[in-house]
Amino acid sequence: MTMQFRDLQRQYRAMRGEMEEAIIKATAAGTYIMGEQVGELERELAEYVGVKHCITCANGTDALRLALMALGIGEGDAVFVPDFTFFASAEAVAMVGAIPIFVDIDKDTYNISIDDLKDKYHAVATRGMLRAAAVMAVDLFGLPADFERLQILCQAWGIPLVEDGAQGFGGRLPDGRRACGCGDIGTTSFFPAKPLGCYGDGGALFTNSDEYADLLRSLRVHGKGADKYDNVRLGLNSRLDTLQAAVLQVKMRHFDEEMESVNRVAKRYNELLRGKVTLPVVPEGYTSSWAQYTIQCDNRDALQARLKAAGVPAMVYYPRTMSRQTAFAHLGQYPCMVADRITATALSLPMHPYMTDEEIETVASQI
Repeated sequence: MTMQFRDLQRQYRAMRGEMEEAIIKATAAGTYIMGEQVGELERELAEYVGVKHCITCANGTDALRLALMALGIGEGDAVFVPDFTFFASAEAVAMVGAIPIFVDIDKDTYNISIDDLKDKYHAVATRGMLRAAAVMAVDLFGLPADFERLQILCQAWGIPLVEDGAQGFGGRLPDGRRACGCGDIGTTSFFPAKPLGCYGDGGALFTNSDEYADLLRSLRVHGKGADKYDNVRLGLNSRLDTLQAAVLQVKMRHFDEEMESVNRVAKRYNELLRGKVTLPVVPEGYTSSWAQYTIQCDNRDALQARLKAAGVPAMVYYPRTMSRQTAFAHLGQYPCMVADRITATALSLPMHPYMTDEEIETVASQI
């Protein structure tokens, strides 16, 4: 057993022990929904991201839907969404009655293409059938989108910017801003596979707007007013469990160490795989939280089968773009060329903070 393996195992056992103690404490208090740990976590998350307000909720999909509801987006509105993302990004748009307009992605970063966004925005504005209402940028695989340019565009167009940071929590921009704090409203997910994951479902929203924060706190609890039995608007039932908040408080204490570790794993993958496959690109000055380490190769399916035979779990994220989803076929939108091509070449390799060099080398040797 290597020293590195023992150190990583020791770190993981220590964190697990802290989480078990936190769960016991939360259970003993008996406030299973919105207990004191939830409020404490919200303050910690807001401070970490660098915004005034954090509002937790039941999951990342609800976070997106709540953001759109707070922005007043609904029927007759168009929201610009990357064509290459998890279904929830576009699903949340449709769930509030708006139309997702699918935008191509950058071939290197997998994030929304600024050039195609401009084209799609002007097409919607010219036709006049829908109101261009918002841009939803996704921090895919842990890398923040190009928010400096996105904010300039959204300000010029007079529309809000929503950051889908479900995979991005922990990432950084060149100007020092953290992921989830770059839009008018940012969202994230605490699904176990995410960079900051809990022991079930959970989500959060981030904003500097007092108005949006008040709306979101109402919307997540059935649209309640000052009196919780006076509902002043229609909302959702989307509160974070106290047990999940207790787990996340512990994981936050170890989060910076985990971010350092996943970047170590990514660096080692890069060293071993350079020149053999197309590597993920992190532009200068950015930091990724590496929700996934995703390569591209022309013989993707054969490589995935080889890795599976060797006991290496490699996953395809995503085999189908949003514009090719059956649920959106009625929209009649053409597939985006770059996004469509990447669905046939992208393969995500094992990635987590506790991977040893030996494990990384085992994966790389199969490739």
